[in-house]
Amino acid sequence: MTASKTQSIFKIGIILLPIALFAAFGAYNGKDFLEGPEINVEFPSDRQTISNSYIEIKGSAKNISKITLNGRQIFTDKNGFFKENLLLASGYNIIQIEASDKFGRNTTKQLQAVLK
Repeated sequence: MTASKTQSIFKIGIILLPIALFAAFGAYNGKDFLEGPEINVEFPSDRQTISNSYIEIKGSAKNISKITLNGRQIFTDKNGFFKENLLLASGYNIIQIEASDKFGRNTTKQLQAVLK
């Protein structure tokens, strides 16, 4: 290889390296936009039969700006975990958790529980 070809390759590398780093940084920071809001419920599980009318809903949420339980706003801790008490009616109950992100996208987790 001649010195001029080596210099040309070096110049191209100098130009492409910042572009690649900028693209990687943008992809990493854009993952929240790409993933959207996410809800994971630890307790209760869907279609669970429960014997106590007063239960604690436990779970976590990612990439959210607002979260509600049966239409009432609840809050997460700094790690995205939530715990909220709920009084179940006798028989069949629907528990609905909705979350939205700062880009206006929504997700819903609906659970069914039977109080015996």
